[in-house]
Amino acid sequence: MNSALDRRLVQIVPSGRQLRHQELEFYSFIHFTVNTFTGKEWGDGTESPALFNPRRLDADQWASAIREAGMRGMILTCKHHDGFCLWPSRFTDHTVAASPFRGGHGDVVREASDACRRAGLAFGVYLSPWDRHSPLYGTGKPYDDFFVHQLEELLTGYGELFCVWFDGACGEGPNGKKQVYDWERYYETIRRLQPNACISVCGPDVRWCGNEAGVTRPSEWSVVPARTRDTEKIAADSQHEDSDAFRQRKITAADLDLGSRDVLEHEAELVWYPAEVNTSIRPGWFYHPEEDGRVKPLEQLISIYENAAGGNASFLLNIPPDTDGLLHGEDVRRLRELGSYLRETYGVNLLDKASLSCAQGLPGHGIETVREDTDEGWFQTGEGVCECRIEMAWPEDVQPRRMVLRENLRLSQRIERFSVEARIGGAWQTVSRGTTVGHKKIVPLTLPPVRELALCIEDARVCPTLAFMGVY
Repeated sequence: MNSALDRRLVQIVPSGRQLRHQELEFYSFIHFTVNTFTGKEWGDGTESPALFNPRRLDADQWASAIREAGMRGMILTCKHHDGFCLWPSRFTDHTVAASPFRGGHGDVVREASDACRRAGLAFGVYLSPWDRHSPLYGTGKPYDDFFVHQLEELLTGYGELFCVWFDGACGEGPNGKKQVYDWERYYETIRRLQPNACISVCGPDVRWCGNEAGVTRPSEWSVVPARTRDTEKIAADSQHEDSDAFRQRKITAADLDLGSRDVLEHEAELVWYPAEVNTSIRPGWFYHPEEDGRVKPLEQLISIYENAAGGNASFLLNIPPDTDGLLHGEDVRRLRELGSYLRETYGVNLLDKASLSCAQGLPGHGIETVREDTDEGWFQTGEGVCECRIEMAWPEDVQPRRMVLRENLRLSQRIERFSVEARIGGAWQTVSRGTTVGHKKIVPLTLPPVRELALCIEDARVCPTLAFMGVY
């Protein structure tokens, strides 16, 4: 199929900031505040700053464990719903400056951002729009002024940010009123002060996948209706129902398909709006000692990673520091195991020793370009050719367990359907089928030793592209 609709769909491409964000693939959330010391998931804003005293806080320990797990960034909860600021904000006294931490001279945001720079990690911030401590909440513009002042402090005081992460949490203030957030003003402030930062979840750049359990769609499209931004904002608002049932919410049939041809055919406005999958390494988002034995098993984290980062979404994994200000030993061990798995599984590309052939390659964009993981060179078929067969052959038996595919997203998301074949017992057999590819697709394979594989792109919106291909 190569219709006017398809040609219209591939005109939608990511911004530079969205491309850089998707290239991170896997990064961490750090949930840390007075809740860590009260045992709550949500504070109510009445907590005394005197509670906050992580005597051994070591942000370098956080960064080291995060990097060892294969993550490329960190997002810190600089202020959660309780309103307690992990930096010495000039606009409230409910901050680390009023706590015993570092003798009242501490700044957790500074320590975290500096640790990220030293470790080569990108740094991002979370700022709750709901401040349960502020008496201004629910007053309209006076509260928005207060919120923007704090946002400006974070945007100008801690170096370049890769992400500003908002949820839509909104409740009654002390005056019994709810605040109507001036999102457009918040977005303008971020674009002006941190133009390279993506605004995530309640924002225009990266959308929430729809649950907090790490469940993903089998076909994840990045080109979606513009109205999805408003729909996802409402959904992200409701995620803070603070119930286990909601955290484990499955993606329903109603929101399973966001970007097929059928869905997009009559949409007037389309946008590039990639998905992010978020979950916590523990049942809760903040540290609770009673959960030390409930850290997610390695197999579950692997499954979430390969379905999220390997399913055209980014993966945001929360790891909460304890009351000492350290990541707990159980969490660190699990992160180390995950990093070891990723390095061992994806460290050696079997394709390096294979011959490649494809008759449908466009001159200048032949199949050999897929060996290098870069967008500077890419495979592409000729104009109007939406199907192709790529064959791989080895001089001796290999044992493939994973195939990794990546489109050149600078030219949009094009592949609609593909299959993988293997020559087994002298005959070609279909061993896997898939739909979307996008930034990355990890295809699990269960095969005997083989010498020949084939990737068959069976349908694409226009001539398909591959920026990278790997067999592991």
